Amino acid sequence: MVVNTTDVKQVVQERYGKAALRVVEGEGASCCCGSKKAVALGANDPITANLYSDDQAAQIPEAAVLASLGCGNPTALAQLNPGEVVLDLGSGGGIDVLLSARRVGPTGKAYGLDMTDEMLALANSNKAKSGLTNVEFLKGEIEKIPLPDASVDVIISNCVINLSADKDMVLREAFRVLKPGGRFAVSDVVTRGEIPADVRRSVELWVGCIAGALDEHDYFSKLEKAGFQNIGFEPTRVYKVEQAREFLDGQGIDVEAIAPLVDEKFMSAFIRATKPA
Repeated sequence: MVVNTTDVKQVVQERYGKAALRVVEGEGASCCCGSKKAVALGANDPITANLYSDDQAAQIPEAAVLASLGCGNPTALAQLNPGEVVLDLGSGGGIDVLLSARRVGPTGKAYGLDMTDEMLALANSNKAKSGLTNVEFLKGEIEKIPLPDASVDVIISNCVINLSADKDMVLREAFRVLKPGGRFAVSDVVTRGEIPADVRRSVELWVGCIAGALDEHDYFSKLEKAGFQNIGFEPTRVYKVEQAREFLDGQGIDVEAIAPLVDEKFMSAFIRATKPA
């Protein structure tokens, strides 16, 4: 299938822009990964729920938590040291950037990169409320990172790389801006094993983010091709079709028929890799 990268970016930009405005207007953001229809129908949201601890939520403005649209919590699993430079690809409302900034401390720096004006405005508002001075939000695309070569110690991302129509370029750019020995530590949605195309489309009605999700072996190959080593995948949530029963039934989909073809083949994973020293 040929993917038009311009169309993909426009759809993502529009969706994230509207999500940011909903937070500003006090409505809360609907999930990036769970569809609005699923939320409206009361379906379970096993992807985005309960990703951050109460302690983490207490460290940052409420609007940053409300704007969280991810599938994981990379800041909880990534190794971040005082004085390091961290870059969050697709930083949204800034939750992972603000948490990272606290981890690396005043001698470190946390960058957030996003292409959506509404999200950047929300992120900068959250930055001001947080009082943190070691944070900077950049406008740009994750396929063309506006930072110099070898300028970042750690790259994080939360369920954003799967939305890119050019993942090879994203990974090459990530490799470029990382310092020698730098670490790639992202949460993303991946698939495991063969999934019939019609079944995949059905589940995509429920889980918007899987539209561009790679098989874990393809993801591994792309990281390796970009130059990364020490690549590892750690499943953090494995999804069963039963969790989407109410929504899928409402779409006229036979849950019993597709369950054996879908169960435990979609998952959120924490993906680690390093740039050779």
